[in-house]
Amino acid sequence: MPTQYWRSPETIERLNRLERPGFALEFLRRNADYRRDFARTERQIARGDSDPNTIRTIFARRWRLRCRP
Repeated sequence: MPTQYWRSPETIERLNRLERPGFALEFLRRNADYRRDFARTERQIARGDSDPNTIRTIFARRWRLRCRP
């Protein structure tokens, strides 16, 4: 979702209906540091710097993310 819609009444209403995991995801999506780190991680994977799963695991640990198997 483009950032200009993040404060629209429709978006705020949708956010108010989210449970904790969904709200946490929306919070991270709006975090500039997280978005930069995510983009950097995706570039690493695209370059083939290392195993993609290893790179994603390091990213997840850095942001304290828990992903379902």
